[in-house]
This record gives sequence, C-alpha cells and structure tokens, in this order.
Amino acid sequence: LCLQAMASFMEKIRGGKVRFDPDRIVLTAGATAANELLTFILANPGDALLIPTPYYPGFDRDLRWRTGVNIVPVHCHSSNGFQVTVAALEAAYEEAAAAGMSVRGVLLTNPSNPLGTTVERSVLEDVLDFVVRKNIHLISDEIYSGSVFAAPDLVSVAELVESRGDDVAGRVHIVYSLSKDLGLPGFRVGVVYSYNDAVVTAARRMSSFTLVSSQTQKTLAAMLSDAAFAQEYIRTNRERLRVRHDHMVAGLARSGVPCLPSNAGLFVWMDMRRLLGDGGEATVANELRLWDLMLHEVKLNISPGSSCHCSEPGWFRVCFANMSLDTLDVALARMSRFMDRWNKATTLQEHH
Repeated sequence: LCLQAMASFMEKIRGGKVRFDPDRIVLTAGATAANELLTFILANPGDALLIPTPYYPGFDRDLRWRTGVNIVPVHCHSSNGFQVTVAALEAAYEEAAAAGMSVRGVLLTNPSNPLGTTVERSVLEDVLDFVVRKNIHLISDEIYSGSVFAAPDLVSVAELVESRGDDVAGRVHIVYSLSKDLGLPGFRVGVVYSYNDAVVTAARRMSSFTLVSSQTQKTLAAMLSDAAFAQEYIRTNRERLRVRHDHMVAGLARSGVPCLPSNAGLFVWMDMRRLLGDGGEATVANELRLWDLMLHEVKLNISPGSSCHCSEPGWFRVCFANMSLDTLDVALARMSRFMDRWNKATTLQEHH
C-alpha cells in the first residue's frame, strides 16, 4: 500500500506527466541512504561519479565515505546559468580517465541544490546521450521536484525515459524523498526508483541496512492516499514558496545584491562577486573572508559557494524556507546594513 501511495504521489508531483511502477520503488531511510545505496550498487571503490557544480556539499560525505568512490566535479559557469554542457562532461570524464578512474555514472540534482533551478529538457537530452555514448549510468536526484513554484516546469528524467524507451531506461535511476516536499526530514523516507531490474533487485536486498519502519509506512500510506489532501498540499506549498522566494529576492535587490534567476527549491543563489573586486582578488580565500565578515559584523551565516564546489568565487546560497517571515526580514535588514557599510567604505577608498 505504501509503495502504491508513493508512486501515486510522485506522479502528482510531476503533474501526471509520467507513470511510476510501485514494483520498481525501493524505500530507504532518506535520500542520503538512497544515493549511497545506488553508489554502492553502480560503482566499485576507486571508481568515479561525475557531478555538475555547484552541488550539495553533503554528497562529499554521502557518496564517498563508506563506498570509496570518487567524485569528479563537472565545472559549470554563470555565463549559461550553470547549466551543464557536453563539453564540461567530456572534460570531467577525461580528467577522471587521466587519473586512472573508471567513470560509472553522472549524478544530477534536478531541481538543483544550491541553485534553485530546473534542468532544461535539451540539457537532459544531452546528458542522456552522453551516458549512452560512454556506457555509464545517470542518477537523477529529484528530491526538490515538488518545490517548482514558477515556470519553466520540472522536466523529470522519467519523461525522457518514457519517450526514448529501452536505449536509456536501464541506465536511469531516480532518487526521491519526502524530506523537502512534505517537510518530513525526521521521518527518514527516501526512494530508489530504477528502470534496471538488476539494480532494483540489488537495492531491495541491500535495503535491510536502511529500512523504513512499518509504523512510518502505514502513516504515510494513509496520508499520501488522500488524493484531495495531496493535491491541496502541493498547491499550497508551491504558492508559499513562490511568495517567500519573491520576498527574498526583492529584499536582496533593494540592498543591491542580485540573485541567479530561479524557479524551484528552498533557497536563492546570491551573487556577491562584485564585493571581491576585479581580477586576482576574486579568490576562494577572499570569498571565505567575506563570509567571515558577514558572520561577525551582522551575524549572518550564509553558505559560501566554495562549500558547493562552485567554480566562480563570490556566490552564496541563502535558504528562505526554514524561518518565519519576521526572522527573514531581520536577516534582510542585516544584509542591507552590511551592504551600506561596504558601499560607504568603498566610496571612502575611492576618494582617497
């Protein structure tokens, strides 16, 4: 019953554009466990996974610590909104090969953490072509799939698998969780969904190490089987995220801080590159100095882009969904104060 309810909910989240087979779902104790489980199944110690940057810092722990697998970053850039390119994938693949690593797959997070953006359909097509060409796998971590609050809508890799069929299906694996979309991180409910029979079998056998309790499954089955509740929850959650996102972006803009245009997730990708100066001053060391300055001057702890392996210093991830609106306004006021001080100091230096 829980697997059927989960499949139905995953379909609703994606606007009914795809179908999920309950028999291909393996429940795990959260997306962390799901990603590690797939890494164990698809790769051997010393092998590599390619991950586009910037990426969730926890992957360095989740995918590597117990599996012995390496992460090779696929460097993406702001010039095209950090969308992954075939050239960047090829460069990372060659880098891994030169280091003697066997590349076993690409891991995409769609929507992206930390960017808050969805992967374009054409980019997904390119990634699928790449994994077929290299005879490797694609893990699509879609943990934020219910958080898309503005156009363009999410294109799940499941849509492409359904349209392209058998040439890619056996290489594609989806990770999902209720931690973000239902706000239930403490329940520890994740999903491995694979189109590959052998992977489903292996995941089911290994899931003994990462089980979801029967009590939790029963509760969730009842909750997710209530179609009216699920529909209204998804709608309300997206609307609240949109309002909060717009409030955050507008507040930062008033302080003179732009953000990468985004349409999903619980965060914005804040552009503070101009505070690092031109040329040689735009370094990770200076980005961390700026982070330290914000922390001690105005008591704002904002994740620096370098913690997400961003290739360009000066970007920061700001979460807007984990606090009350009053607290968010306090944070925005502090950011405004910080920028005022910085602008005054810069003006004084220019006059000297």
